[in-house]
Amino acid sequence: MNKAMDAMAPAGASVGSSASTTERSNAYRWGQLVLGIVCMAMIANLQYGWTLFVNPIEQKNHWGLTSIQLAFSIFVLVETWLVPVEGWLVDKFGPRPVVAGGAILAGIAWVMNSYATTLPELYAAAVIAGLGAGAVYGTCVGNALKWFPDKRGLAAGITAAGFGAGSALTVIPIASMIANSGYEKTFFFFGILQGVVILACALFLTKPVVPKGVVASPRVVTSKVDYTVGQMMKTPTFWLTYVLFVAVAAGGLMATAQLGPIAKDYGFAKLPISMLGFTLPLLTLTLTIDNLANGFTRPLCGFISDRIGRENTMLLVFCGEGLALLGLMKFGHQPIAFMTFAALVFLFWGEIYSIFPALVADTFGIKYAAANAGTMYTAKGTASLLVPLSAALSAGGNWDRVFIFSAVISIAAGVLALLVLKPMRQKTIDRANAAGHPLV
Repeated sequence: MNKAMDAMAPAGASVGSSASTTERSNAYRWGQLVLGIVCMAMIANLQYGWTLFVNPIEQKNHWGLTSIQLAFSIFVLVETWLVPVEGWLVDKFGPRPVVAGGAILAGIAWVMNSYATTLPELYAAAVIAGLGAGAVYGTCVGNALKWFPDKRGLAAGITAAGFGAGSALTVIPIASMIANSGYEKTFFFFGILQGVVILACALFLTKPVVPKGVVASPRVVTSKVDYTVGQMMKTPTFWLTYVLFVAVAAGGLMATAQLGPIAKDYGFAKLPISMLGFTLPLLTLTLTIDNLANGFTRPLCGFISDRIGRENTMLLVFCGEGLALLGLMKFGHQPIAFMTFAALVFLFWGEIYSIFPALVADTFGIKYAAANAGTMYTAKGTASLLVPLSAALSAGGNWDRVFIFSAVISIAAGVLALLVLKPMRQKTIDRANAAGHPLV
């Protein structure tokens, strides 16, 4: 009986000896992390699976691709820009009610998509999907930051990997169901499935309580002072970090959002490619590999940044992103090279969703980490507004300008991170720790 009670005890509960409590609590926090990863995987299709539905929607309704894709832009903006509010709710009320609400909204959104017969209905579903995805994303990343002060980059990276790679597991099933049963039934089935799984996970989420003896990594500079969102936004360090996030996110989004049109212009989007016993169109296989790379890089770079520092890691990966984009420009006209360099672009780009949340928690404290990291995450929404610039740069089918522009801003961001952000952030942390309160 005692063992059963011990197993059910929440993290931080005093049951048994001190040593066993720490061991149980450590296992408990990893269990909480796994729940967050599952939730993130279940909302991944709201963003990364959308591209599979666009053409079928157009073929049936003839609304125009631009009008249909506006729903995607609406989703991204709502998902990112409302995360600070959802993060504030998490900091105040805990993760369970916020994720449960997100589960219901995410499920409703795709069910609405399955019945939508007008563009306003599609746009309304995009708003609801954004609310649901933001609630789940902000909560799970915030929880990871709070549970793991000793492995903050790794924990945030593993959690974000669920969002980056989650859709890779369902790209083929969704594509197959759309082909066999239509996009409406696919929206309905996966909407219900994803919502139910997230809701089930939400029931087991609890407020983070760091196990005894767990401290921040000595290799990472961290603040002992907790900033509210308002205090954080008054610091130059926040705004420089925000600009770097926008720059790298915009460059990556501009390139990755156009992979389909680029492959089509290069003439091999539907080229059959065989790998591991599967034969798929080149674009479908490329997107699957890219999503896996996008997920893999998040814990990898988070782990590396825990050991060599955030800005040092940013220099390496941002410059790697720039070189991968230039490689895609130079060699991408060959199908295999296109797949290879597209995967490298995702590999070097996806880490922003692990390093930046960890850096925010390091710099501005852990008490309001969900709201603060959510505020930084709005940079993704801001960056999405720059994506249409790629259409102007690629006028006449000249994709080289898109690749060069994206590569330049990525490499510049890496250099600025090391030479400007690193000393600025160190100064901000040292002054606040010495004063014992936020300095704004």
